[in-house]
Amino acid sequence: VQLQASGGGLVQAGGSLRLACAVSGRTFSSRGMGWFRQAPGKEREFVAAISWGGGNTYYADSVKGRFTISRDNAKNTVYLQMNSLKPEDTAVYYCAAGRYGRAASVIKEYDYWGQGTLVTVSS
Repeated sequence: VQLQASGGGLVQAGGSLRLACAVSGRTFSSRGMGWFRQAPGKEREFVAAISWGGGNTYYADSVKGRFTISRDNAKNTVYLQMNSLKPEDTAVYYCAAGRYGRAASVIKEYDYWGQGTLVTVSS
């Protein structure tokens, strides 16, 4: 399983970005998927997750109401729509493929990771 994240960039506070994560391999549709982020000098933290069929989603409190995770199993792709961005959202964003089908917030439940895409929000 390989993951390729894209869509990062520089945006002003209050703006929007949409991240995408293309996943290779035949097991995508059976796996929960997640987005995590890591800011400079900080540990990697959970952002959002979605179950294998898209029926369950889970968000960190810091992004709830602003970010939306979705997936298209026909395209083997998971998305993260980020609205009302804040400077504190600045980080490298990573997509990850879960070991199980559920939406999980725990890093150890994820087997495969993408290379990360940088999101910079200016004030």
